[in-house]
Formats: sequence, C-alpha cells, structure tokens
Amino acid sequence: MENFGVLHAVHLKAIAAAEAQTRLAEATAESKNALLLAIADALVERAGEIESANAQDMEASRQAGMDAGKLDRLLFDAPRVKAAAEGVRHVATLPDPIGQIERGYTLPNGIRLQQTRVPIGVIGMIYEARPNVTVDVASLCLKSGNAAILRGGHAAERTNAATLRVIGEVLAERGFDAALVQSVDEYGRDGAAAMMESRGYIDVLVPRGGKGLIQAVVSKSKVPVIETGAGNVHIYMDATGDAAKALPIILNAKTQRVGVCNAAEKLLVHSAVAAEFLPQAARVLAEKGVELHADERAYAIIDAAGIEGLTLVPATEDDWDTEYLALTMGVKVVDSLDEAIDHINAHSTGHTESIIAEDYSAVEAFTKRIDSAVVMVNASTRFTDGGVFGFGAELGISTQKMHARGPMGLTEMTTTKWVGYGMGQVRA
Repeated sequence: MENFGVLHAVHLKAIAAAEAQTRLAEATAESKNALLLAIADALVERAGEIESANAQDMEASRQAGMDAGKLDRLLFDAPRVKAAAEGVRHVATLPDPIGQIERGYTLPNGIRLQQTRVPIGVIGMIYEARPNVTVDVASLCLKSGNAAILRGGHAAERTNAATLRVIGEVLAERGFDAALVQSVDEYGRDGAAAMMESRGYIDVLVPRGGKGLIQAVVSKSKVPVIETGAGNVHIYMDATGDAAKALPIILNAKTQRVGVCNAAEKLLVHSAVAAEFLPQAARVLAEKGVELHADERAYAIIDAAGIEGLTLVPATEDDWDTEYLALTMGVKVVDSLDEAIDHINAHSTGHTESIIAEDYSAVEAFTKRIDSAVVMVNASTRFTDGGVFGFGAELGISTQKMHARGPMGLTEMTTTKWVGYGMGQVRA
C-alpha cells in the first residue's frame, strides 16, 4: 500500500480495538445486554440528529445521480433509526453464545476436554450506502464479544458518523472502551485498502454491498474474508406450481424493496405452464413498473398478450448473470426441473432461490440440488434476512461455504477454542 500513514493509523485503531475486545470478552451477558439497551434508547432519543445527517447524505447522493435502489438503502430517517433500535433490543434478548459448550468428553488418561464458543476478535466491515448496517454490526459485535472496525462508504459518511457518535458516547458512559466500535471513513478509500492490508491486526473482513465491491475485497484482501451480499436471486415456477401462490410471491420478491440482495432478479417458468402463467405474471409486474428482459420463448408469449404499459426487451446472455437492484427482471422458459436447476446453479451468486411447486418430488429435488445458502419453497425470497430468521440483526448473508453460510447472527460471529482440564498428566 502506498499510503503508509493511513496504514499505520488503521493499525493503531486495530490495536486499540483488540485491547478493548479482550476486556469485552470478560463481560457478563447481563452487562452486555444492559449496554445494548442503553444504545437502543440513545438511538431513539437522538434519531432526529441521525436523520438530519442522513438528509444531507441523501441530497448529495441524489445530486450525484444515485439510482432509486441505492437511495432506498441509504435512507436512514427517524422511523428506520427507531426500527434499527428495536433490532438492538432484540439482540439483547438473545442467548449469549460466548461460553456455550459445543462438545466435551474425558480422555482415557483423565484429561477433561471442552470445546467452547469464543469471540472472533476484531471484525472489519466494508460496506456502502447501508447505514443500518452500522447499528446491526455494532450490536452483534458487542453482544458476541467482538470489536468492530467499519468502512461505511462515502455516500453514508455523515449518517455513519452521527450514528457512531451516539454509540461511542454510550460505550464511554457505561464504562466500556469506545475503541470497540470505530470507523476508518475519515481515510476514504485508503482506509478500506488499509483494512485489507491489516492481516494480523484485523481477524476477519466482511464486505457487504454490490458484486464489484465484494469481488474487489476478495481479490485484494490479505485478511481472511467472508463473502456476503450479492444476490442474483431466482424464482422457479414449476409445472405443478399454483398460480394463486406464485403471483403474490413473485410480486413481493421483486417489488417490495428493489435495492436489496434478497430481491428476486430472475423468473424461470416451466414450458408446460408458460403460455398460461407468463401473461399473468407479466401483467402484475407491469402494474408495478417492472421491465422484463425475456428469452426468445418468453418474449413471444408475453408480447402476444399485448399487456398495456409493459416494457419488454429481448434478454442477452449478460442478463442471466446480472443483479439488477432495480425494477428489472429476467424471464426464461425452461423445459424441465433439471434445466431450471442447472441454469440456476450456473448463474446464481449462491444467495437465495425459491421454487413454486405442489409436487413433493420436485420440491425435494430442488432443495437438495440447488447450491445456494437459502432455498425457499412456495415463499418469497425476501424472507432471507437475519431479523426474520430470529437473529435480531445480521452481519450479512454469507454466500460462501466456509465458517458461515446464509444470514450471519451471533453464533456465526464466534469461533471455538478447546480447553483441557488435567491433573498433572504428561504425554508418553
């Protein structure tokens, strides 16, 4: 890294975070829960302060031409701040994973072994235009005994600074070290680069954002990385699917919030039901302003239906690998369940897929063979969320296969250590 001054500054932050974390690791669940409840109260009390900072970020981003999906993620007004505070309160009610015994047994020589859950240490987060992540990560890290170093991106810099100011003041008031939750936003992109160079200072790095951000961190980081976020999400309408279930599921998955990673981006429809079902699906999506990128067969069926107000364009090969994060959806006709599964596994980012089917054997094949972190059956992909799964909040949604997969809550933010209790034994 060329900017050694920034690298040194980030290393100093990480050293302070590690020192603070060793003390946090000794804190009782009761004291950590009380801290979280105090943070939640402070966020609600000062929601207007955070909203004001967010309004400045929102205006600057609009002026810069940020698209609607990203603006939706960036919005952190008073209602969203209060919702985030409720998430913090929920985290306080969850069981503390630290000290949980995963397994234990006694060796023939009398040594008693226990594998217990412990914090990871210093967790780095690099994310963009997602100020709610600041609150989620802080609450989850504090409850699980970890320290956090954050790079929240230029677009949300004022919002994140206001939020961290509130959290830092509560930490100090409660006798905890404010170094437990820090930001490197003041260093801009150099701060993110320094985090990626901080092996030995930061224990794990979690990027959360678009495909470009995630791949940049994965390819450049010397710190171990947990991949999260990118969601080229599919819904497959099987030949046995119920249209009455499918239409509201597709509409919800695509349009409830377009700029999130669990929003559906592709619709695959079995050829046996395509002629009847595709015009219905296209009609309800058109009413919400969704543009359809259709393969040749889907295009012919939808075009023949003459749906008023629908924007329909031919799909290209690039469409199948694109996470739109917009009111756009790719549509493809497939001739079999096998073809649907093969297409999804070839083009998915491994986030979430859903099948609409009444046939048990089709459901079983889909759930067993789809290689993604979450598979839904007759349900919206929007349910892939740490809060919905009962985690209170989430560090992110891991799309990799090591350590953690799917929504990452408290347990996924821990590792384990072995403790052996002996009485003087030595190995022969």
